[in-house]
Amino acid sequence: MHNLRLYSPARIWRVFILLLTFFLLIRNRERFLWFRPLPPEALRERIVELGASYIKLAQVLATRADFFSPDYLNVLKTLHDELPPMEREAFNTVFGEAFGKRPPFARFDERPIASASIGQVHEAWLQDGTKVAVKLRRLGIEERVRSDIAILKSLHALFRPLFSHYTKNSIEAVIVEFSAMILQEVSLRHEVENLKKFAATYEGQGVLFPEAYEAYCSDDAIVMSFMEGFRFDDKEALQKAGLDFRPVIAKLVDFYAEQMLVKGYFHADPHPGNLLVNDQGELILLDFGMVKRIPNETRVAIIEMIKSAHERDYELYVSSAKRLGVIAYEAPQGELAELVERMFDIFSDDTLSALSMQTLAFEILDSMRDMPFKLPQEAIYILRVSAIIEGLGTTYIENFNGIKDILPVLQKNIPRALGAKDTMLELLFDELKSTPYVLKDLKTTLKQASEGTLKVEMSLHQLGWMTKEARSYAKPIIVSFAAMLGAIFLMLFDPALKEVAALIFALAFLRVIYG
Repeated sequence: MHNLRLYSPARIWRVFILLLTFFLLIRNRERFLWFRPLPPEALRERIVELGASYIKLAQVLATRADFFSPDYLNVLKTLHDELPPMEREAFNTVFGEAFGKRPPFARFDERPIASASIGQVHEAWLQDGTKVAVKLRRLGIEERVRSDIAILKSLHALFRPLFSHYTKNSIEAVIVEFSAMILQEVSLRHEVENLKKFAATYEGQGVLFPEAYEAYCSDDAIVMSFMEGFRFDDKEALQKAGLDFRPVIAKLVDFYAEQMLVKGYFHADPHPGNLLVNDQGELILLDFGMVKRIPNETRVAIIEMIKSAHERDYELYVSSAKRLGVIAYEAPQGELAELVERMFDIFSDDTLSALSMQTLAFEILDSMRDMPFKLPQEAIYILRVSAIIEGLGTTYIENFNGIKDILPVLQKNIPRALGAKDTMLELLFDELKSTPYVLKDLKTTLKQASEGTLKVEMSLHQLGWMTKEARSYAKPIIVSFAAMLGAIFLMLFDPALKEVAALIFALAFLRVIYG
């Protein structure tokens, strides 16, 4: 019965209305037949009502300023897993499955201190008096998430033909990445492994992480050290504690530069509930359900984008964005470079208010709606993290933005990201070590060139463009030949229709000849 409720017609209908709203907003249409998109607040209520999967999906979509207008974006960005806690019966079931009849706690506060879509967090004390945080997974959440993914993929297949080539690929990438990530996130054992690996990778970075008590952890629960601190967006609390928030923000940006540019391993969900600041001004990072590794080629493309942006080389910036896969290979280089330059000029202007910046930026984004943009899987969470950090910065610093305030910090980290050595002697030694391999590669290349066996590799984005072009070229030819064949069969089986068949054949033949 529970499984049937997950696929109930009422739920599928509500999801359909939600996706239809997304479709109309992305296509910049005011209505479809009798249906108008849900207003921003109603959209938010529908997302919260549908639960975990759709909150996560909306968080990912909230990175796409080219999809949504400011009023919708502002609402989507407020979604941080805001759900009521589990009911008493569900709580008792999960607690019993996680800890059995002899739980390890001297005291357990049943009122959650945080309630998210995947689970909720409680204060507790172990038998020796150690204060801990206990995260309990919501009852039946994995089954619900799997049913949501099935519904989402089915309805996506219905809407897919209505989108352009680039938009449909972007949305498909969002759904694929979102599905893989949320299925990992509902496994709390997976989160414990992420926490251990992340803490080991960034040991000594000046950022604090909780420690898991693995003996008490399972897929249903995580028991970890309790981290005391203020929420990152609690401006009043930070001011009362006498903390200067500028160095705290600088530390956050520096830490994410280390994650994305140097290590290529990053925490993909740094919303204010997962970021704390203690009374010494140290950063505390929580919730490791969403941790991502960036492929090396993606990391290099990001570095190139930052370098070209810092140097105001906008054509190189567009080329880097193409290598990253955010812009289609065949997009007009000059026109995009001009639009990017205008965007950079807006965000670098200290005389503009945050509202004026946003208005001007959205005007440019609106003019770019028909450009061939894409959203590859690797870029989804990078964009989301960037948007969240920028949002946190604006809480404390007027007109804070990624170009003026974050770009110089990222640029500073590029030498280390590219493996630069601390001393000239180290650099010289590395170059000498690699010289024999470089000479060997050069010799092999010259030999292959002289023999005519030299191979040229193409990027996946170039191959994708060529495939699309080949399909668009071949499709009308195939249809025309099918029409010609159909006309021949029509003439053979019904001579009375030979004039109609001859006309169809002639039109199809002309279509093949003249394209």
